[in-house]
Amino acid sequence: MDEANENETRSVRTDASSIFVKLVGYVFIGFFSICCLLPFLLVLGTSFTSESAIKRFGFNFWPREFSTFAYKIVFENPNLILGSYLVTIGITAVGTALGLFLVAMTGYALQRPDFAYRNRISFFIYFTTLFSGGLVPFYLLITQYLSLKDNYLAVLLPGLLSPFLIIMMKNFVRSIPHAITESAKIDGAGDFTIFVRLILPMTTPALATIGLFIALGYWNEWYNSMLFLSADMKYRPLQLFLYNVITSADFIRNSAASSNVELRDVPLESMKMATAIVATGPVILFYPFVQRYFIKGITVGAVKG
Repeated sequence: MDEANENETRSVRTDASSIFVKLVGYVFIGFFSICCLLPFLLVLGTSFTSESAIKRFGFNFWPREFSTFAYKIVFENPNLILGSYLVTIGITAVGTALGLFLVAMTGYALQRPDFAYRNRISFFIYFTTLFSGGLVPFYLLITQYLSLKDNYLAVLLPGLLSPFLIIMMKNFVRSIPHAITESAKIDGAGDFTIFVRLILPMTTPALATIGLFIALGYWNEWYNSMLFLSADMKYRPLQLFLYNVITSADFIRNSAASSNVELRDVPLESMKMATAIVATGPVILFYPFVQRYFIKGITVGAVKG
């Protein structure tokens, strides 16, 4: 009887401590989530604030003087920004699909114990994370040898493969028993059939994680676009288009100031916030759909050696 009471007391204490730990965890996670949300709310509120209110009151979460003038300037030419959106979406979709397939195949091949040159190739891939050829050879390769000046392929090709993502995929695929590949070979399946029908379905978390990394890289890409896509092209990627909008507004304001001309109608600060909302909005809407796979893929890829 005493033993039963003691066990019941221990169970009650365990439940109480478990509830306390969960409560502390929820409070901490909730507080951390709010801290992560506040900067975005600040950007959103400032984007709808007039420039004069920003000068007088600074940045606020809630607009002191509501204004959509910054968005009107950003969307002044809707055809251009729509074309930039379509270009970015197309490059992101095609680049993510191709890059994900290439990274998955490379990671799968490099972890196969029956692949004789896996260690040498892995070394060369890892070596590129430490040393780079530099900007000038890269520019000459794209423009002179590949002749991709003013071609969207100049933005698409450099982002297809990443050493970090290949290593992550390799570590994830290593968790899959090699016996599955051997049993499929006994049944007469080829390497490509094994990869497509067996390996890919088992690596969904890694594919979602790596796909998100590749997609974000293409969506936020502007540097290669600036190098290889000239102003003669009508539609350029979204990030470069928004960068040019901000640069032009900043140039107009500075020119007016140097000429002692008042130009208060250029909402430079609110335009910066508006462009941030325009650029990150689709990513924020897309991220919740792959969040669970993203967390699982990061965890498994980090633990497996």
